[in-house]
Amino acid sequence: MWPESIYTVGGAGTATTGPLAFLGAEWIEVYRSLALPVRAGGQFLTAALLALLVLGLVQGYGSRSVQTARRSPVISICIGLPTALVVASLAGTGYLISGESVGVFFGIPLVVLGLATLPPLSAVGLVAIGQSIAARVGDDRLCTGVLVGSLLAGAAGGALEATVALTVLAAALGVGAGARTLFAARGSTRPDERTVPPANKI
Repeated sequence: MWPESIYTVGGAGTATTGPLAFLGAEWIEVYRSLALPVRAGGQFLTAALLALLVLGLVQGYGSRSVQTARRSPVISICIGLPTALVVASLAGTGYLISGESVGVFFGIPLVVLGLATLPPLSAVGLVAIGQSIAARVGDDRLCTGVLVGSLLAGAAGGALEATVALTVLAAALGVGAGARTLFAARGSTRPDERTVPPANKI
């Protein structure tokens, strides 16, 4: 059952309905019970550490994904939004069935898949958003994108709706750009499939 605090009693309840209900009422209440500085600081530190970790471990792939997201954000979002929804659905399904005796073998891999893709690629999308904003003032360095994106994540901590919107946007942008970068890299490693200019043909 849901906690008693989410039910409306005499018109003074804190019922959670609408598009945020899928997050789970208990987690929403815990999030909203935190002080604003705690939410903002926690989201800033989480975004900064995750972005630095991803871009540090996979420097080439991470930076290329950020460039792809900035170069064609609409295409990246169109590809990344449905892909992110599918991955999130699979991870959620895996979490639900992981409590079953047989579901452990199928649920844990799905959860691992979601954790290995969505948070890192969401960080890539957030860095791309931050770098695009920083480029407006003449500084498009990758480190500046990490800082601005983390500040944006911290500022979104003022409202749960803003946090969800920013997370969805960053996830869609990052997943789409990451998928495009991955397939582009695979295609460029096949010399027999490269297009040769007519003047250079033998």
